[in-house]
Order: sequence, then C-alpha cells, then structure tokens
Amino acid sequence: MAEKKLEEYWKKNIRYLFILLSIWFLVSFVFGIFLVEPLNQIRMGGFKLGFWFAQQGSIYVFVILIFVYMNWMNKLDKEYGVDE
Repeated sequence: MAEKKLEEYWKKNIRYLFILLSIWFLVSFVFGIFLVEPLNQIRMGGFKLGFWFAQQGSIYVFVILIFVYMNWMNKLDKEYGVDE
C-alpha cells in the first residue's frame, strides 16, 4: 500500500475510534456517573434510568459499539484493498 494511502487509512481508523470512544464515554461516564441524579427521575422497566445506564446501559452500548467498529473496519479494509 502506498504511503499516502496508508496514512489516509489510519486517519480514518483513528477517526472511527475517536467517534466510538466518545459515544462510550458519553454513555458510561456522563450518563452513568455525572447525570445519574437527573436521569434517576425517569423510570425504565421499573428501574431508575440513571441506575440502568450505570449498571446495564454502558455494557450494552459497548457491545453494540464493538459490532459497529467491526462493520466500519470491514468496509474500510475493502475500500483500501486490505481485506481478507
């Protein structure tokens, strides 16, 4: 792979990582820790929403983000010709 193409590939990869890690940070830290009190005013399935984000929501979102990253990287690999 040419040097310029390799640099573009890694820039896109880092951009994807930044987006997904930002979402993970928002859900796990901001919703689960910093905004837990306001979110606890809302109930979901009998549980307070802040509690749900702190205990379950961040885990579900993290697993979803893994599959999103896998999908994005498969497309990126095909775009740059480095797929299997």
